[in-house]
Amino acid sequence: MSELVSPRVGAFRHAGFRHYWIARFLANFSGQIMGVSVGWQVYDITRDPFDLGMVGLTLFLPAFLLVLVTGAVADRFNRVLIMTGCIVGEGLCALALLLFTVTEGQTVVPIFCTLAVLGTLRAFFGPAQQSLMPSLVPAQERASAIAWGTSSWQIATIAGPVAGGLLYGISPDAAYMTSFALLAAAAAMSIRVPAGGHVTGERPSLETVVAGFRYIWKEKIVLGAISFDLFAMLLGGASALLPVYARDILAVGPWGLGLLRAAPGIGSILVAAFLLRHPVKDHAGVIMFVCVALVGLCIAVFGASTAVWLSVLALGLMGGFDMVSVYVRETLIQLRTPDAVRGRVNAVNMAFVGASNELGEFRAGISAWALGAVPAVMIGGAATIGVSALWWYWFPQLREARHLQDGA
Repeated sequence: MSELVSPRVGAFRHAGFRHYWIARFLANFSGQIMGVSVGWQVYDITRDPFDLGMVGLTLFLPAFLLVLVTGAVADRFNRVLIMTGCIVGEGLCALALLLFTVTEGQTVVPIFCTLAVLGTLRAFFGPAQQSLMPSLVPAQERASAIAWGTSSWQIATIAGPVAGGLLYGISPDAAYMTSFALLAAAAAMSIRVPAGGHVTGERPSLETVVAGFRYIWKEKIVLGAISFDLFAMLLGGASALLPVYARDILAVGPWGLGLLRAAPGIGSILVAAFLLRHPVKDHAGVIMFVCVALVGLCIAVFGASTAVWLSVLALGLMGGFDMVSVYVRETLIQLRTPDAVRGRVNAVNMAFVGASNELGEFRAGISAWALGAVPAVMIGGAATIGVSALWWYWFPQLREARHLQDGA
């Protein structure tokens, strides 16, 4: 029995990490339900893919504009309270979306106002929860904790979109009410997480605020890992266009949209389970580059597909390859970052992740509006492959990264 809990699930022996993991999972699960519901609702009202891109931009801008503030806050104040307060705020956003739906609003302006608040809360939530995680387990179990922490998001992406599609198919009210209930449970769990991690005693100044940027610029592996994800997913992201594929190309309706949204998560969690049993032991950098190139190939296949089974398979494989990239990248970043600047480094990392996701959705929406959905997705997949090739040559330190346990 002892072999079952070490090292694969050793992190769960610590109550603080268990509460953290559950809170993070519930919050992300709720976010997936809201994501499916908002995307379908906006497209239902406007029938314009440009507005789907604006959803991503609205969620991304707060993290970008506040990147110098959110990380400093995570390093200076209680990370548990920040995490819990943001979850409570997201619950209020779910109630606002429910109110809009109940009153049968036919303009998307209130939705975008709510999304701006939601994006601001997530801008503070990301660095706090990412920086908190390594302090909840001993150093020798951090790689396992990072893998499990990443998996909590991936598990949510499996069940969340399917649940969101089913709930929205029943009624939008049910989707937003469920999101609120999940966030309430997440807040109850989050407040039980022990306060941990370094809280800097530095007085706020321009020098302390930009310390995260200075560290990233100096540590080329961290710089390469963060920027690699930014440009690969910024150019290749296609999730914003899934409502277009579900309604107009594959004709599968809200439930099918949930299945498409869930497919990458299914692939991710299957690979995550494999990685927990068989972690990457050598040539981590090379493996990451190859997997990102394969992500681009899967995106291109999905873009060209008109068969539901092939579309789901391509998205599932994409999620699996992306999980390997995320696992390697996040482990390298966390193990190579001192706790004193972890909040500020994670703020930059989360802003870049937001750029690769939300801003990538904006890019996809604009491209689909100008070129059509299918060309936009296929060109994005090819661009991701190109980014993988460029970063291979531009960041040899990242390519040559070997072991994850010690960050070497």
